[in-house]
Amino acid sequence: MAKTPQQEARSTGIQAKTQSVPRNRIAHGNCIEKLRALPNGAVDLVLTDPPYICRYRSRDGRTVANDDNSDWLRPAFAEIARVTKPGSFAISFYGWSAVEKFVLAWRSVGLVPVGHIVFRKHYASSTRFLRYEHEQAFLLAKGRPAQPAHALPDVIDWPRYTGNRRHPTEKPVEILRPLVETFSAPGDIVLDPFCGSGSTLEAARTCGRAFLGVELDGEHFRTASSRMGLLS
Repeated sequence: MAKTPQQEARSTGIQAKTQSVPRNRIAHGNCIEKLRALPNGAVDLVLTDPPYICRYRSRDGRTVANDDNSDWLRPAFAEIARVTKPGSFAISFYGWSAVEKFVLAWRSVGLVPVGHIVFRKHYASSTRFLRYEHEQAFLLAKGRPAQPAHALPDVIDWPRYTGNRRHPTEKPVEILRPLVETFSAPGDIVLDPFCGSGSTLEAARTCGRAFLGVELDGEHFRTASSRMGLLS
């Protein structure tokens, strides 16, 4: 017998819109579909590292799902914007070679760039015309959020190389914690709709926030779930 939408939502870790907002859960699947189960304004902060739309391939040959197209970009951020509370922030890493696509998508769904963060590495991810020694993210506002009590610098040191053991583009938790602490409050819900191996979720938990994650890739979903203690 086919599951009802409510049953399907419960089985994936995100409840239906008529239910209370879940906390400390990870859903396996397409974030466009999974986020539809959340009510408007369900989360306090979005912190995410989506595909860069650059056909990335790691040194050991691993790739990232949907990194070869932008079809998902606007629909995904439309749902992200909907579930973010008015007067709150979303922080999104992005690929510089597709920056115009990201900015157009964000603006079209009401997420306005209000800041830009550079993460300065002490090694080169790759070398082509330049040595690529940084990552970057936009700070996006929904509505008119209050300024933080203590403003972060817009250049943050990347303290270590993760080795990309859990994920081909794994971010160190150390660079994510200051973002969580600055742009959310204890007890808030932090969403990562492209949660990969769960670095954002770990940062949220260690900062005393609840987390919600969505991950399309089954292997990464299991890695994140195990990391967050959600697998028996």
